[in-house]
Amino acid sequence: MKNLALKQQVTDLLAIAGVTVNGSDPWDLQVHDDRFYKRVLRDGTLGLGESYMDGWWDCAQIDAFAFRVLRADLYKKANLSWKAILEMLLARFINMQAKSKATQNARRHYDISNKLYQFMLDKRLNYSCGYWKNTDSLDVAQENKLDLICRKLSLKPGQTVLDIGCGWGGFAKFAAEKYGAVVTGITVSEEQVALGRELCKGLPVEIRLQDYRDIKEEFDHVVSVGMAEHVGYRNHRTFMEVAARCLKADGLFLLHTIGQNFSRTSADPFTNTYIFPNCVIPSMKQLSGAMEQLFVVEDVHNFGPYYDLTLQAWFTNFNAHWPELKADFDERFYRMWKYYLLSSAGSFRARQNQLWQLVLSKKGVLGGYEAVR
Repeated sequence: MKNLALKQQVTDLLAIAGVTVNGSDPWDLQVHDDRFYKRVLRDGTLGLGESYMDGWWDCAQIDAFAFRVLRADLYKKANLSWKAILEMLLARFINMQAKSKATQNARRHYDISNKLYQFMLDKRLNYSCGYWKNTDSLDVAQENKLDLICRKLSLKPGQTVLDIGCGWGGFAKFAAEKYGAVVTGITVSEEQVALGRELCKGLPVEIRLQDYRDIKEEFDHVVSVGMAEHVGYRNHRTFMEVAARCLKADGLFLLHTIGQNFSRTSADPFTNTYIFPNCVIPSMKQLSGAMEQLFVVEDVHNFGPYYDLTLQAWFTNFNAHWPELKADFDERFYRMWKYYLLSSAGSFRARQNQLWQLVLSKKGVLGGYEAVR
């Protein structure tokens, strides 16, 4: 009787979003194990993701399921799991993105396998949202994004650029090749440094294994693409102070980050446990508070819906190359990664997550900044 009550509770909750348990639509859940209902009600988003990894349910289109659930704000109606509550409390007292933890956080995601990312991403290894205007190609969308950044900076040959969180050097290589820039990229991932140096060989690019808090030099421009999500709300001010310290008086700082519609101080339990340890997506309120008296906001560009397309393209690549990856990863990893990519796509489609590019200056561009699109 208790199990029937739990099943009815979950069924009624999902019905609000137009999702039917064992229904015929591609976004409906096919439940294989009745323990699913208790687990989701007890553990929230962590239980939902883990039960998928364990094969307790399937869905023909996870992205469409996530879109409906998030668009209906079901997370506001569901109880927080004990783990979510604990992590919220811990985040109030512990800096989960302190320098001592940064390398550990990176290794749990970025150092798992260069081969995985080479199969999944575009040819330039950009692990951030592409700019899909007038294209349906991932490679073109990512080059569009890189070119957009360079044009927003009004990048000139010989100018120096600091790339905070440079990944495998995708932006650095593009800016050096196409715009003649001299780029210093920093990351705390050893795997990214090794491959990034190889890919940028022969170019005026330096890839360093270095924490952003240790950078002291000055540059004509500063860029950070997909790094602010790893900074943590306790460190937003420090992050902005470092960018300001490293930026010349008349330079520009381009910040490219996923954004959230509300402020939070702890990570989603599933994402934190399995995908990005201690990753907390910033809100506009948190970012703007951190940059007070350091920067003038010259431009804000939101192209969050493009992340839906980017994540779908990544999953298509990952899925196509799974036969070559399965020797290194098990079936549970496949389900975890599939759930991560497609549920994330649904979150951007539902407009729960955003993608912001902010152009910042230290004292304001005299005469005004002309927005680039």
